[in-house]
Amino acid sequence: MRPEAEAPLPASAIEEAVDWLLVLHSGHATDADRAACARWRDGDPDRQRAWRRAGRLRGLLASVPADLARPVLGRPADARRRTAVKRLATLLAAAPGAWLAWRLSEDAAWRADVRTATGERRTLTLPDGSRLDLNTATAVDIAFGPEERLLRLRAGEIAIDTGADPWTPARPFRVATPQGRVQALGTRFSVRVEGDRTRVAVLDGAVRLQPAQRPGAARRLQAGQQAAFDASQAGLPAAADERALAWVHGMLAADAMPLSELLAELARHRRGLLRCDPEVAALRVSGAFPLDDIARSLAMLEATYPVRVRSTAGGYWTVVGPQ
Repeated sequence: MRPEAEAPLPASAIEEAVDWLLVLHSGHATDADRAACARWRDGDPDRQRAWRRAGRLRGLLASVPADLARPVLGRPADARRRTAVKRLATLLAAAPGAWLAWRLSEDAAWRADVRTATGERRTLTLPDGSRLDLNTATAVDIAFGPEERLLRLRAGEIAIDTGADPWTPARPFRVATPQGRVQALGTRFSVRVEGDRTRVAVLDGAVRLQPAQRPGAARRLQAGQQAAFDASQAGLPAAADERALAWVHGMLAADAMPLSELLAELARHRRGLLRCDPEVAALRVSGAFPLDDIARSLAMLEATYPVRVRSTAGGYWTVVGPQ
């Protein structure tokens, strides 16, 4: 039999171990929370292994500076929280020594020129007069130089309304992500980093997508189109919905959206854990939900649809399930 450090763990056990690790180290855990964690852990051998592995990883993280470790193992306080949680789940499934890669990547995002915390949005006017909106948990570097106007999107989502460059000749306006580059062709568009891919939606003008590993696989998007690309290829264009940018005005617009997707979007704007019971995950919901008051959005769901919102750990852990 392979050593436990190499044995595969179910994704569900890993994710649940991360959740419990965060709850118990949030600073708001109760005796009931600790008892519930013990029941979860003792109910399945894979959960026990995942929990032991989580404990070892926590020991490794003790050597990481506190300002880096706190967003993962303490109560989250800034934009890195959701990315850190995903990285932690990945580390639980991999070799414990991988913590160093996590540290370096998180430290890099922490040093971005402009950041927003979980639940925060910002609007900036760039040096050329362009408008830049940052969604929740977003990190951006601004690198305007003599050859180009460049934004480096490290994490999260931005919306851009490009202005006319005052320089002559005009410099190209580009957005770089881990997967490649997006060049604006006089336009209003959004860029969102989603794990190992980037999603772009164009509302006015046009943009050019260029995957990092295959520059020849570039694709042009026109107004009203959106597409996702990874480092090697760009997907086919689909219709873009302007309601997808309702977040700029503090709203989430849904039209027959699966409840699981809606809750995943709301969770990006909220500290703590917000999860959807699989029994109601496919429920289609519509409406306009305020992003600055997630509790109100959840209350709207509970009042309109056959769901019930249950919270523990002082509201830190919330599950939406059937009535």
